[in-house]
Amino acid sequence: MKKYLAEFIGTFILVFLGTGTAVVLGGYTGGTDTGYLGVLAIALAFGLSIVAAAYAIGHISGCHVNPAVSLAVWMSGNISTKEVGGYVIAQIVGAFAGSAFLAFIVASSTSLEGFGANGYGELSAVGLNLTGALAVEVVLTFIFVLAILGVTSSKATSHMGGIVIGLTLTLVHLIGIPLTGTSVNPARSLAPAFFAGGDALAQVWIFIAAPLVGAALAALVFKSFFVVKEETGIEIAGNSGIDEVNK
Repeated sequence: MKKYLAEFIGTFILVFLGTGTAVVLGGYTGGTDTGYLGVLAIALAFGLSIVAAAYAIGHISGCHVNPAVSLAVWMSGNISTKEVGGYVIAQIVGAFAGSAFLAFIVASSTSLEGFGANGYGELSAVGLNLTGALAVEVVLTFIFVLAILGVTSSKATSHMGGIVIGLTLTLVHLIGIPLTGTSVNPARSLAPAFFAGGDALAQVWIFIAAPLVGAALAALVFKSFFVVKEETGIEIAGNSGIDEVNK
């Protein structure tokens, strides 16, 4: 239960601070152009949220805060099927709590609106179509999860996990924000879409399916081709240290 509570809190931090920054800055969907500084600020908000969560809960649950990451870790054999189910439920509930708190803030304001939902077509700042959105989310999630698996696979680098993962999330947001708003996380997408409703909710399946596909591909590639040899001389394929982050 400690792990599940940690995942709830971590996902709450990510969703509230990440999407909340987007809302405060005026949003990045529906053709809204926040400008370079706005995109950078939102990207940093998501990245720094992961850093904060990683050093707060990483020693307890590994700080997945993302069903796609939990899927990849499960495929790597580092958590059980029962455990991954608990992680995903906690992440989704945490995401909804984060969006609900943001909804309270928006309702308390006379000028704020939106929930930071993802989207394509008219909900994309650059009008990215369905095919483009699917491709972008698969590739960005693949890059993000591959970085996570890589940095946490060895004790020599796992202590840097929070910083590396946060910076990588910032990086994928820099290009992803104008395209889809950047999901790479089904829980982060589902909760804002639920509160936004309409087209955002109708499109959310893309931002659930594509990150899961990207994460699965990353796990398969890492396990199949990237092998870490620890000081013991034992070769370890796949993720061996996701829960060692920040210990």
